[in-house]
Amino acid sequence: MNDSESVTTQQSTVEEWTRALAESSGSPGGGAGAGVMLSIAASLTSMVAGYTEAEKNQQEELAGIHSRARELRQTALQLADDDASASNAFGAAFRLDPGSEREKAIHRASVDAAKASAVLGERAIDAVEDLGWLASNGNPALIADVVVGFGALRAAITGARTNVSFDLTSAGTDLEHVREEHPHLWDTVSRLSDALRRIDELTAGVDKKAAPTEAV
Repeated sequence: MNDSESVTTQQSTVEEWTRALAESSGSPGGGAGAGVMLSIAASLTSMVAGYTEAEKNQQEELAGIHSRARELRQTALQLADDDASASNAFGAAFRLDPGSEREKAIHRASVDAAKASAVLGERAIDAVEDLGWLASNGNPALIADVVVGFGALRAAITGARTNVSFDLTSAGTDLEHVREEHPHLWDTVSRLSDALRRIDELTAGVDKKAAPTEAV
């Protein structure tokens, strides 16, 4: 086992984990990186929620956002490690000798990797509107942190969308067959695309407050 295979987001320092990410091993790789970005987005959501004082009629909603963000921070890190494990299986399949068993192994690993990225993507989609609520109602002094959170969330969703699509097509079948065999996974790609457009809309809505370019 090499060093990159032994690191996890749960038990390694940031320096150790990013050093493993920098190696040409693929585990952790971009999918795991998306999980870490989701955890960063959740952490910033939690921080801003904690600094926000809501009106009485909004306190329950704010408390829910805060609770979900704290839970997502930890879940996202586990999803990052799950993706790294899926990447190991993906690489192992490609190292098999040519033949039908190799093709079957690649197909299984590709679908499993797509499923791992889809789960991560779904959790990221769920986080969009919570951060959007803070963009409108959160502590205005932390609007820059909200925008950084949007950036991290966008990176997570972009990574999940790309990996689901790529992994499905790596299963060795044409796109029409992929859609028929894995309709839910393919639908996730469209939902992730919609989430990216929503994040861009929300970010544009607060850009002038977060990064003013004209003197007042």
